[in-house]
Amino acid sequence: MNKKILFPLALVPLAATGLQAQKSAQTQRVDKRPNIILFMVDDMGWQDTSLPFWTQKTDYNKLYETPNMERLAKQGMMFTQAYASSISSPTRCSLITGTNAARHRVTNWTLQKNTKTDRKDKVLDVPDWNYNGVSQVPGTNNTFVGTSFVQLLKDSGYHTIHCGKAHFGAIDTPGEDPHHWGFEVNIAGHAAGGLASYLGEENYGHNKDGKPISLMAVPGLEKYWGTETFVTEALTLEAIKALNKAKKYNQPFYLYMSQYAIHVPLDKDKRFYDKYKKKGMTDHEAAYATLIEGMDKSLGDLMDWLEKSGEADNTIIIFMSDNGGLAAESYWRDGKLHTQNHPLNSGKGSTYEGGIREPMIVSWPGVVAPGSKCNDYLLIEDFYPTILEMAGIKKYKTVQPIDGISFMPLLKQTGNPSKGRSLFWNMPNNWGNDGPGINFNCAVRKGDWKLIYYYGTGKKELFNIPDDIGESNDLSAQHPDIVKRMKKSGYSIGIHSLSHQSAMLFGPGRTKRDLKESRKIMGKMGIDVKEYRPPWGHLNLMSLYCIRKMHLQLIFWDVMAQDWSAKETADSICNKILRRVFPGAVICLHDGRGENGAPGRTIEALKKAIPMLKAQGYEFRRIEEKYETAGRSEIS
Repeated sequence: MNKKILFPLALVPLAATGLQAQKSAQTQRVDKRPNIILFMVDDMGWQDTSLPFWTQKTDYNKLYETPNMERLAKQGMMFTQAYASSISSPTRCSLITGTNAARHRVTNWTLQKNTKTDRKDKVLDVPDWNYNGVSQVPGTNNTFVGTSFVQLLKDSGYHTIHCGKAHFGAIDTPGEDPHHWGFEVNIAGHAAGGLASYLGEENYGHNKDGKPISLMAVPGLEKYWGTETFVTEALTLEAIKALNKAKKYNQPFYLYMSQYAIHVPLDKDKRFYDKYKKKGMTDHEAAYATLIEGMDKSLGDLMDWLEKSGEADNTIIIFMSDNGGLAAESYWRDGKLHTQNHPLNSGKGSTYEGGIREPMIVSWPGVVAPGSKCNDYLLIEDFYPTILEMAGIKKYKTVQPIDGISFMPLLKQTGNPSKGRSLFWNMPNNWGNDGPGINFNCAVRKGDWKLIYYYGTGKKELFNIPDDIGESNDLSAQHPDIVKRMKKSGYSIGIHSLSHQSAMLFGPGRTKRDLKESRKIMGKMGIDVKEYRPPWGHLNLMSLYCIRKMHLQLIFWDVMAQDWSAKETADSICNKILRRVFPGAVICLHDGRGENGAPGRTIEALKKAIPMLKAQGYEFRRIEEKYETAGRSEIS
């Protein structure tokens, strides 16, 4: 059969008494869906545990003591290749929206409204992306709009609790408050991604008058001020109080237990400090170890509560960290920098494994095999569809496309959704520290291979991760074919102007500046732009001249489905595509910010249209292939 070819212009890849109590609780609750606890740790490295996630136990594993992580692993499944972003905000925004950081464009940490947190760079400018974070509602500039999975849980009957670090949106934006994400209870969550102090003696960053000494002061824990209660313990006590209330509500609960540990400052937790000093550790490293063990005790306290309350057998526990362990700051870490996550290279802020590979465990009685291990990879946005599937929520609508893929087959050992899949990281930012793999780069992992690209220099590095977990042997020169193939697995990016104004309204000077500046911006990010689609399809003599001078391929379209219009539905968009399509056509679609249901409508339309078109014999190709096969451009 002769296949018909289509060229989509804008498709985004991208004990007995205890048993009795348990039985009683189960009969009282009508909704038998499992409770879910997501235990998220801040800045915890892959090696910051006594539980080895590698093939062997390392010196770090022998140093730290995390008995409750070991306890949880015996009950469930360890994931040896769980990935997140290299710093907090991108990870947490991907978690709450189910989208990759390349889509939501929160690629550095957020704090103050309309304020970038990047250091100045001598060579590269930082893109004007979403430094205000994410939100469920439109109306705030430089903000990605997405539907929260927590909102979907709440709407389906779950009681939702947030405890600890939030870090979804900047101060004075809708995203800063966990209540705006569907959480009915918020304990100490706000815009800041760190904390001023762990110490109750220091009022967690408030002075004697109760005023915060910095934007990082932890809110809402006043009852513990002036006490020796470490913030990790205070949050745990408050979470258990919230769970005791939830127990009375006759509905399943979702608890997001988001500890501030192990983020700086490295205040020592006195409960464990002497133990680690006796091991010969320096003050900084001993304090770091106490934050780890304090976090582990919090996990154990929650597990104890589940057992005592009769909820253990009907509760899923997911353990995860938001990025790699800190290894780039001599003020906080001792020893040779960038080695604190060994055998992984580098740490927080880096696209090397030390910055993005995390300790992850899932316990689900009766579903996940105890003491099991998964060596297949997954990414943080995968939590979104997985948690919804755990809750039995199969049909739901979101304003954003969901990049995450459910890892339920991995939990049940029924399939491998990571097979043939590419994982993407993008950080076109100057984070705040320097080191291997840190700042202005992006990466893709597919199968055994991982490619890193540096925006400032154009350098590419290729590693075989199973053979070289420390990423010390760059194989890009030996395997240029793999580099080329992995590079092509990403996006084809062109320019579309800065202002989206018709060329008919521009004078020659403005037209030239618009095109040159558009290309310059992409060039600073290391993107060699080859295509140009004129806004509205309008050209003038200067735009024709610039296109020829810049050696750009002029891109027009054959099928326009009006998917930008709020009047259109998924069905009407689908019908327009089917009515107007023909062999060799270029289909123009739009990846909007989420207003008026876009691009969700477009995604739903494509889910219907693509199978129908394939059934008619059509196949889809990248836009550049059209011009490679068509010969020389008319404008060259």
